[in-house]
Amino acid sequence: MDETTGTPSTDEPGFPGLVAPATPAPAAAPYRVLARKYRPKDFEDLIGQGAMVRTLANAFEAGRIPQAWMLTGVRGVGKTTTARILARGLNYALPDGSAAGPTIHMPGLGLHCAAIMESRHIDVLEMDAASHTGIDDVRQIIDGIRYAPVSARYKVYIVDEVHMLSEKAFNAFLKTLEEPPPHAKFVFATTEIRKVPVTILSRCQRFDLRRVEAGTLIAHLQRICVAEGVTAEPEALASIARAAEGSVRDSLSLLDQAIAHGAGTVSTETVRDMLGLADRARIIDLFEAAMRGDAPAAFAELRAQHEAGADPSVVLQDLAEFTHLVTRLKVAPDTARADGALSEAERGRGSDFADRLSVRALSRAWQILLKAIPEVQAAPRPLAAAEMALVRLIYAADLPTPDEALRQVREGGGVTLPPGARTPPVVPAGGPALRALPDSRPRLEAVPAPLPSPAASQAPAAQAAPLPEAAPALRLRRFEDVVALADARRDIGLKAALERDVHLVRFEDGRIEFRLAEGGRPTLANDLARALDLWTGRRWVVALSKETGEATLAARAKAEVESRHQGAAAHPLVQAVLKNFPGAQIIDVREKPAETPPDDLAPPDEGEADL
Repeated sequence: MDETTGTPSTDEPGFPGLVAPATPAPAAAPYRVLARKYRPKDFEDLIGQGAMVRTLANAFEAGRIPQAWMLTGVRGVGKTTTARILARGLNYALPDGSAAGPTIHMPGLGLHCAAIMESRHIDVLEMDAASHTGIDDVRQIIDGIRYAPVSARYKVYIVDEVHMLSEKAFNAFLKTLEEPPPHAKFVFATTEIRKVPVTILSRCQRFDLRRVEAGTLIAHLQRICVAEGVTAEPEALASIARAAEGSVRDSLSLLDQAIAHGAGTVSTETVRDMLGLADRARIIDLFEAAMRGDAPAAFAELRAQHEAGADPSVVLQDLAEFTHLVTRLKVAPDTARADGALSEAERGRGSDFADRLSVRALSRAWQILLKAIPEVQAAPRPLAAAEMALVRLIYAADLPTPDEALRQVREGGGVTLPPGARTPPVVPAGGPALRALPDSRPRLEAVPAPLPSPAASQAPAAQAAPLPEAAPALRLRRFEDVVALADARRDIGLKAALERDVHLVRFEDGRIEFRLAEGGRPTLANDLARALDLWTGRRWVVALSKETGEATLAARAKAEVESRHQGAAAHPLVQAVLKNFPGAQIIDVREKPAETPPDDLAPPDEGEADL
């Protein structure tokens, strides 16, 4: 015996070489990942599925409970969890018996709740159809469904990934699924709803679980971070929400990984390094350099992001995503700005790009990036492939359309490339480019000459040149010229608004006053002024007026069409046609163009008429 400690000595008989074990410490509880720890327990915990919860609440209260449900949606939106909550609501009962029937209101754990949520209840059977695909597995369900539940109110069969069942297994389900015993309910879950036979779908009540919106997902992640005592930056949570693409489970898995990666702190840099993403601000800088035509700056920024750990294919995906954002800000600014996953830099600078870039330039950039992403992913040298994609984006994002190129060839003898092209090639009239276009001469004669196209600005590549929309001074003589200019610039939304919502009060070169039609967009005056400043190269004043003004161009065009129809309907020949053909209607009235007789034909004699 050790006199100092009172513990048995290893030299005493009976303890040959052994030390008495110390009192064992209590075992620490095993760690549960966030996706399981914060799994919803009832319908109130489900996020982003309000329509489904409301439908189920009304059905339960009215007693209109179907025999089967089909839950479909992308991975991680809560299909299996919803199936278990449904089973819990169907069998909910408190120990005192206060809950007498199925309900979605479950204030506390009932008799069967814990066993159901842990997948160990004897009357709630779960089957993974991915590993039980045959008819024998379905026969076991059919044989067991005849017997009443042991302790619960209903026997609930949850079949996950039901689309994996074989054709014979589906056929074996049909009769039982259509007329099951009153004590049996089925809940099916699938990510591939199109692979489920229509005969099965027609026997189920279907719910499409939606992707969770980014704002809702970010708020959910913030609540979990507070509950876990984790410090998280809002932009980091927004990056996680974007990467999850509406999947709650994926977002929680990424958050779990980010917490471990950042040692308890979730920062933007941590998430960016973890996911291999590029800095959103640097993506915007790369976009600006590319659209400005500054190849050296774009190459330097791409290489800097690659050296910082960003994947070239992910960089191009982020570029395409930002291009899509700028396009949304241009054509639907209100809906785009409401996106909760956007940062302040994306909102501010994206709006600025939307004002300065045309839809044509944005759509071309989108097409180039969309084609380049799979090329970079499959390339043996992704960085080189990404640089070549940037070259295409820089030199082709703002090239003129074919009709503008032909017009420039006719007017100036050459085609102007966007800024950044050091030696713009001049295409001579009748050169190879024109010979490559079939039937070019008849097309040029058939298309009326539109308004002159502004020439692209020629600024040095080293300077911060303006984006390719600058234009020389252009004079407009009437309001119809403004509409024609919007059409030539391919701003379809503005052109339609000018024709439909503008009651012109006063027009002069440099100033427009109009009354806005009821229902017109309130920002039309500012949008028109900004567009005219950009297109004409000088300042325009566009003001709203309370005077009545003229009729809109759309109303005048409609009135003209109606007048032509009325004139045609009054013609005796047309009246005879309408009378002899009941049900006939005047669809369109067109004026016959005047035809010039050939020189070798003599003019008709006096008194003759064309019939």
